Amino acid sequence: MKKRKKIITVAIDSPAAAGAGTQAKLIAKHYNLYYLDTGKIYRYIGLLRLKNKKKFSHTLVKRKIRTIKMKDLKTKNLLSDNVAVSASIIAKNKKVRDMVHKFQKKCAYFPPIKYAGSVLDGRDITTVQVRDAMFKFFITANLKTRAKRRFKEYKILKKKITFKEVLKSLKNRDKSDRNRKYGPLKKTKDSILINTTKLSRRRCFKKIKAIMDRKLKN
Repeated sequence: MKKRKKIITVAIDSPAAAGAGTQAKLIAKHYNLYYLDTGKIYRYIGLLRLKNKKKFSHTLVKRKIRTIKMKDLKTKNLLSDNVAVSASIIAKNKKVRDMVHKFQKKCAYFPPIKYAGSVLDGRDITTVQVRDAMFKFFITANLKTRAKRRFKEYKILKKKITFKEVLKSLKNRDKSDRNRKYGPLKKTKDSILINTTKLSRRRCFKKIKAIMDRKLKN
């Protein structure tokens, strides 16, 4: 797959609720980059699996991925626990991962012409999807801080869940992400570590922006 010349590519890996999605959106807006939340792709397919239990197949997934639109990834239906569980199952299927990877790489290297490049965040972006990205970040935060953030999100959504349950869920998610067979979460040697535990959104973005601006000016 040939890449479009002279585009900015940003690859971000992170554990759940570390703030990577927020920073990716800020980066995309500031530098006019095409943004893709790669985890939403698996949730989309996970939802597809739940809606088509008897007709679900690799052929169906392939067809749907070809016609997927960004608005399909913004529906609230993707936030349910059932979809999350289904997405986790889907993510372990190598054939599905290969199809998703092909779509993600197209977004990374061939974003719409109106954008100056792309920014992707997920679990295996720097290690698998965009290994030669111009900028590679590993965004993290300690478990308790991430659990507090996720718990706050759930409260806004009026979801009945305890902080202890959120903490346990994230702990299990971390273990699963780091030990899965395909595309496990890990920091590459050339990824810049950004710990958001004690950073506000604004301070975190300013830190990332300073790093990017230095390189873009050279």
